[in-house]
Amino acid sequence: MSATTHAQWSSRMGFVLAATGSAVGLGNIWKFPYMVGQSGGAAFVLVYLLCIALIGVPILVSEWMIGRRGQKNPINTMAQLARQHGHTRNWALVGIVGVLAAFLILSFYSVIGGWALAYMRDAATGTFSGLDKGGIGAIFDGFLASPAELLTWHSAFMLLTVVIVAMGVSAGLERGSKVMMLALILMVMVGYGMTTGAFGQAVAYLFNPDWSKLDGSVLLAALGHAFFTLSLGMGIMMAYGSYLGEDVNLLRAARTVVIMDTTFALCAGLAIFPIVFANGLDPASGPGLVFVTLPLAFGNMGGGLVLGSLFFLLLTFAALTSSISLLEPVVELLEERTPMNRVTATVVAGVTIWALGIAALLSFNLWSEVKLAGLNIFDLLDYVTSKFMLPLAGLGAIVFAAWKLEQASVKHELRLGDTGFALWTVLARYVAPLGVLYVFWNNI
Repeated sequence: MSATTHAQWSSRMGFVLAATGSAVGLGNIWKFPYMVGQSGGAAFVLVYLLCIALIGVPILVSEWMIGRRGQKNPINTMAQLARQHGHTRNWALVGIVGVLAAFLILSFYSVIGGWALAYMRDAATGTFSGLDKGGIGAIFDGFLASPAELLTWHSAFMLLTVVIVAMGVSAGLERGSKVMMLALILMVMVGYGMTTGAFGQAVAYLFNPDWSKLDGSVLLAALGHAFFTLSLGMGIMMAYGSYLGEDVNLLRAARTVVIMDTTFALCAGLAIFPIVFANGLDPASGPGLVFVTLPLAFGNMGGGLVLGSLFFLLLTFAALTSSISLLEPVVELLEERTPMNRVTATVVAGVTIWALGIAALLSFNLWSEVKLAGLNIFDLLDYVTSKFMLPLAGLGAIVFAAWKLEQASVKHELRLGDTGFALWTVLARYVAPLGVLYVFWNNI
């Protein structure tokens, strides 16, 4: 394993909380609940958990292991390890695709993060109070139609992200991943859900499967979301792994991160669905569940001002813990490949991503007619990254770790006995790659 060449996490717990913060983002609070609603409730949840265990964990551990061995940015790490093991430097493409994916994702992710900031303000000022569905919808439509307002909140969100990342690994990434704050707010929301009278209905919806809803599309959705929520294929976990010392048990850390991430996702469902059911709303209302359906409920319930403010504060925190991790691989690359120091690299990367985000936000208004393959700029960025770049980078990482690295050293590094390593080999060499290929094939 390489000698340490750059910053390190201050502690194992600091690393675990930062990795969990990366995983716990808009995917858990915004995307997971509406995907559950659209994909048959508990049937989706169970398939999702299976995908996390069989595919997500092996790829997560592989990315950390590769990053720790290389101690550099994802591109340099892949090139260096490939050369050391007698393979072509073209494996660096895995790192290139991952870092580029993080760059592209943050450009439109920041736009949604800006929505969360704006709605936190609206909830706190009582904007939603007493409005019907038409009124709430008009607020959201008007918001999307205003380039100036979208730009203001997108800029504010990117500024927060840049400030945190510029502070460095232990001062920025670790302290910025306020996972405990997220947990506290979410527990308050779940506690409220228990008082609505619809908590039992929400529990049944999440944990009582309707197998008739299970089809190929649900499997694809579950596997795709497992990739997205664990920040796989984005260069993030390789970058985080590069700050790791040899003392960290990767499998144990992965178990902790996965349990915490899954708990957050399920608690988000237990916080949101009681409100949805208690107010007679549609759980399958799609992406609008958070920005249209829930504000309708908050605006017409006792204590909705406080609860709505708490919810959008939670959403903002969740978005930030992921956005700082998306920016990190790009910053690490610029630090190591250019004369820039960390602050300059963060500002340059942040401004460039912010500028691309402007194109994404304009696709909701002034550039709504600008389309490629029938998709506007925002949807195109989402489609290309989630359907192609993430699966390819994740597949490259797991194949490299399972087939190209010397397996005796992998066994030693993972601290596995013969039986455990045999199971790891089956998952890493066959189950996980075939699962990713299945998703990729169906996407194309």
